[in-house]
Amino acid sequence: MLRIGFYSGSFDPVTNGHTDVMRRALALVDKLVIGIGVHPGKTPLFSVAERTSMLKAETRAAAKERGNSIEVVTFDGLVVDAARRAGATAIFRGLRDATDFDYEMQMSGMNGAMADDIDTVFLPASPDVRHITATLVRQIALMGGDVKPFVSRDVAKALKAKANAK
Repeated sequence: MLRIGFYSGSFDPVTNGHTDVMRRALALVDKLVIGIGVHPGKTPLFSVAERTSMLKAETRAAAKERGNSIEVVTFDGLVVDAARRAGATAIFRGLRDATDFDYEMQMSGMNGAMADDIDTVFLPASPDVRHITATLVRQIALMGGDVKPFVSRDVAKALKAKANAK
C-alpha cells in the first residue's frame, strides 16, 4: 500500500527549513504531496505559479535520491480536506520552538476531530534551520540583506529579483 503524506504551507518563499522537513518526511512515506495554501486575503510576494516552480525545483533531487515521488498542489480550504483529496494518511508539520508546538497541537486536535483517519506527524526542525522563517527571509530580502544562509541559491536569486523590482 502506498504511504502518502501531506505537507502544507504558503512557501513564500520555500526556505531551507521547509526543505529540511520535506526531506525528512520523504523518509517516512512513499509519496509526499506538498500543498500550497492559497488564501484570498493574503498577498504573497511570489505568485502561485512561481511558488509551484520553486518547490518542484527544490524537491526534485531529494525525491530522486530517495526514489519517492513528490507532487505539488494548491488548495484554498481546510488542510484536512486537501490531504484527504491527495489520499494522505499523515499531515507533516515542522516544529521550530514551543510556540510552534502549542499552535500545532491545537491544529492537530482540530484536524483530528474533522478527520480522525489522518494523523499529524510533528518533525522538529534540525538545529541549523530552526531559526528560519519565510516571513523573516522575505523581510531581509526586501531590505537588501543577504538571504543565502536561509534559502537555496536559486530562491535567493528569485528573492533578489523581487526586491529589485519593488
